[in-house]
Amino acid sequence: MSEQKMNDSTFGRLFIIMIIVMVILTIIIMILASLVSSDVNAKLDEIKVEENSTTIAQRLIPVGQFNTQIASAAPVVAAVLTGEEAYTSCAVCHATGIAGAPQIGANEAWSARIAQGKDTLYSNAINGYTGKAGVMPAKGGNIALSDDNVRAAVDYMVDQVQ
Repeated sequence: MSEQKMNDSTFGRLFIIMIIVMVILTIIIMILASLVSSDVNAKLDEIKVEENSTTIAQRLIPVGQFNTQIASAAPVVAAVLTGEEAYTSCAVCHATGIAGAPQIGANEAWSARIAQGKDTLYSNAINGYTGKAGVMPAKGGNIALSDDNVRAAVDYMVDQVQ
């Protein structure tokens, strides 16, 4: 077998031909892939648009609705409780002395408060109070109590001390 020497010009021509053939094959493959997948891409785009519009619509649904009939509804009236019944809300703190609350039976803790007068006791119980002796949240933290119920609870606690 004889060896043929390939000179530079022959190698250059073969190299260029190979590159051109590869580029043409790549273009043909790209065109075929585009034709095959065009229908699939259109269907995927339709599905994506439908899903997006559905999820956007679900996110925009209001969580609650305004009740426009409140003005015509009868006002809510708090239940009238006895002093002992209203005291059940107060007992959480006043039975244990939490946050400086004077306990039932602790006459010396109550005597200074009672000396200020019932109007002051009522005001502090209804509106809340923060002082050296402790903290009293408005209505004892139970906003469902009416002012009259709070007054009844104060009267009940004062009667237990005297």
